[in-house]
Amino acid sequence: MMLLFTKLLLAHLIGDFILQPNKWVSDKEKKKEKSIYLYLHTALHLALMLLFVSNINFIIYGVFLAISHGIIDFIKLKYQKKKTKHIWFSVDQLLHLILIFVIVLAYNNTSIDFQNIDNRIWIFITGLVLLTKPTSIIIKNIISIWTPESKNKEDQSLQNAGNYIGILERLFVFCFILTNHFEAIGFLLAAKSIFRFGDLKEGKDRKLTEYVLIGTLLSFGIAILVGLLVEYGTRISFY
Repeated sequence: MMLLFTKLLLAHLIGDFILQPNKWVSDKEKKKEKSIYLYLHTALHLALMLLFVSNINFIIYGVFLAISHGIIDFIKLKYQKKKTKHIWFSVDQLLHLILIFVIVLAYNNTSIDFQNIDNRIWIFITGLVLLTKPTSIIIKNIISIWTPESKNKEDQSLQNAGNYIGILERLFVFCFILTNHFEAIGFLLAAKSIFRFGDLKEGKDRKLTEYVLIGTLLSFGIAILVGLLVEYGTRISFY
């Protein structure tokens, strides 16, 4: 089953990114369902899947998967706007992956028994979710009493960049702990310090520097604590 998923994923990656010229993308965005490249793109995916799987029994599944791929692309092209293209891109790719997974299960006549899923997965998912937006809100509330007034009205930073950076760094720390790579946490903290605190030093704003330092240490501290708790929880019996 894993081999089939890998082959279909490879076909998807080649068809969507390697063999799809920018000319095709532009024409599809402009003409949508009237673009011939939408149908060539769908046919290309079908050809790649059949080539990689090389099994006559897969033809029906391949045709269904290719048509579904084209429909998903059409929906994206129809409803995406300039400001929402990045969102629709993510949704589009996620739907393709889900569909590939479903086809693999159907082809192998395999079903998922959710009752047999290891209960420890709930600990892992809870820790993972906790380290995203919930922790961002917790940290924001904790350090809100020290929030410095912005002296620079023309902030050059990306919108919500700090929030996303915090989430990513916590997820990295979480993965490092679960994979027993504690040394990588120090490397990550050092790398962030070089880029972040270099700018703060040039700005000569002590309050802002202290504010960012508190937020960073809280972020890493919570990520380490959650990672250790999840690691401990997944080692013991959970009922």
